[in-house]
Amino acid sequence: MEGPGPGRWPAAALLRAARVPRCCWLLPTALLCAYGFFANLRPSEPFLTRYLLGPDKNLTERQVFNEIYPVWTYSYLALLLPVFLATDYLRYKPVVLLQGLSLIATWFMLLYAQGLLASQFLEFFYGLATATEVAYYSYIYSVVDVRVYQRVTSYCRSATLVGFTTGSVLGQILVSGAGWSLFSLNVISLTCVSVAFAVAWFLPMPRKSLFFHHVPSTCQGTHGLRAQNGGIVTDTSASSHLPGLGDVESKIPLNTEEPEPQPGLLLVLKVLWADFLACYSSRPLLCWSVWWALSTCGYFQVLNYAQGLWEKVMPSRQAAIYNGSVEAVSTFLGAAAVFVVGYIKVSWSTWGEVALSLFSVLIAAAVYVMDTTGSIWVCYASYVVFRTIYMLLITVATFQIAANLSMECYALVFGVNTFTALALQTLLTLIVVDASGLGLEVTTQFLIYASYFALIAVVFLTNGTISVIKKYRKQDGPESGPQATTS
Repeated sequence: MEGPGPGRWPAAALLRAARVPRCCWLLPTALLCAYGFFANLRPSEPFLTRYLLGPDKNLTERQVFNEIYPVWTYSYLALLLPVFLATDYLRYKPVVLLQGLSLIATWFMLLYAQGLLASQFLEFFYGLATATEVAYYSYIYSVVDVRVYQRVTSYCRSATLVGFTTGSVLGQILVSGAGWSLFSLNVISLTCVSVAFAVAWFLPMPRKSLFFHHVPSTCQGTHGLRAQNGGIVTDTSASSHLPGLGDVESKIPLNTEEPEPQPGLLLVLKVLWADFLACYSSRPLLCWSVWWALSTCGYFQVLNYAQGLWEKVMPSRQAAIYNGSVEAVSTFLGAAAVFVVGYIKVSWSTWGEVALSLFSVLIAAAVYVMDTTGSIWVCYASYVVFRTIYMLLITVATFQIAANLSMECYALVFGVNTFTALALQTLLTLIVVDASGLGLEVTTQFLIYASYFALIAVVFLTNGTISVIKKYRKQDGPESGPQATTS
């Protein structure tokens, strides 16, 4: 059964959504959008590798690629789970402030820290900033009405996208047009993340969270109550189609006369485990999640070391580089692909795995061309194709996963998929990139990444073909009647 979506809500529900008081969501949404915009307005980021290899830091390629960059992967993985639990326990805002502080520490060290060890600490702080993004993307759901979730999610994600694109374009203009130094770009980036940190202080403190704190919001309406296992489930409009719901309240008996104590860590972990088993018992969800984790692992690796590959193809000391323009174009086209995918009419339940395999072949081809070409413009174009296809497919995967899940279960599945991707990326980094492992050259690394995506394509093509054949055999079998065909 397909989850509720645009065009399926009753007219009364749409009228209620239109009457949600703006005071309940406008101010926190505006503040969070401003934070997301300035936190991602970092014009120096597309030129990070050039800056580290240049006279400001004077690091070698082996130090940057094999000893410094891997620290981000390890830090992100190690911090993701504790940050996820701390975000819910502390109710989001303190962790948003921690992210702003981590970004300030990262760019302050980029400006003034010297040496290998200092640069590794810099990557640790950046890993902390990345891990705390979960607070930014989940904060808004704790302070606004469920009826405006779609709107505020769109606003917040657009703010980060616009901020990143603006920063990339600004950096390219200042480097190519005005001749600014990369040190000056880092000063601008530090200023922008400091503004974001200041804005975060004005965010209202949420009164509730997903697992540890359950305090009814003054703006939160009740959309329905349903008994389950001795408790209640609120907001049945977002209830899961799978056996398990992510709401802790649905599994904890409640006393209407006397408030129950907040659930402890052990109970929260038990509920998460029960939801995990219930969610991943669905084969379609498991399929999309496996692709999500595998492809995101490769996507992170390509993004992390693309600037290093560009330095190999066209060293920045010999010619002007256009990293900022390429990042801006790839982000814009990716956003356009994300917008268009909402209008594509495809039976993803039937052809999803085959589509994933075919697009994975294109991703593998783009990465292979990036690695083997001698032209920086072909390398740039392949990178744009790579990012655009990935952003399109990850949007489809997100929709397919979220369509049959409640918001609570979606947060769990998103976290598990991201953690799995990081675990795979850590293993790949240890073997391929890290100096203690093989410590391969960046060109050899990209050949491995292209083969990695090709392997993903083969796996999903095989599995998808078998699924399609089984489905059509079942439809054409003697037991299938007109009713089954119509269904």
